[in-house]
Amino acid sequence: MGKPGVASRRAGTAAGNDTRRVLVVAAIETLKTEGFVGTSARAIAKRAGCNQALVFYHFGSVVDLLLAALDEVSARRLERYTAAAPSITNPSELLAVASEVFAEDMDNGYVTVLAEMIGGASATPGLGPEVARRIAPWRDFARDTIESGLGGSPLASVLPLGEVSHAVVALYLGLEMLSHLDGDRSQATSLFEHAGRLAALLGAISSTAPPATKETS
Repeated sequence: MGKPGVASRRAGTAAGNDTRRVLVVAAIETLKTEGFVGTSARAIAKRAGCNQALVFYHFGSVVDLLLAALDEVSARRLERYTAAAPSITNPSELLAVASEVFAEDMDNGYVTVLAEMIGGASATPGLGPEVARRIAPWRDFARDTIESGLGGSPLASVLPLGEVSHAVVALYLGLEMLSHLDGDRSQATSLFEHAGRLAALLGAISSTAPPATKETS
């Protein structure tokens, strides 16, 4: 498939940009329906309605087109998550939004794209680091969102947010991929519901607890 990460960069004419967009969308849809193994230049070009030589003209290799497709999916997800983030002011709202976007990711097939790219990385030299590099920014986003969701909670000052954000991204991706592989999201949905009830309970306890007083000698 060619070495990943060294995509061909052609001059950005309007027609060329349109072709690139069509190929990226076709690559996303082909990954969803045919999987990584079945997503060839021929399959993508057929779905896009163009000559397969254009895959190599615009992207250099099939792998680099698939990485562009993953970039597009990541951009769509980040835009959605970023739009939802300002409404989060406490852990309960954080979990409610996470549950909502989880369902959207599953419905839109974004999880399938990521799962297929991760699966393909095991058999494609050099692809793993490229996929991992595209997941890394989500840890920063998770850290900022968790910090905002905790608000003035004492947890914000004692939790190692870097490690927590890493764990949250790993858990979220794991839930998505397992739900995708099983074809059943009910357990993940149930987990979000249980976590939401726990967060609400902890919030209620925190709001009714008396403020700490300093000891006097």
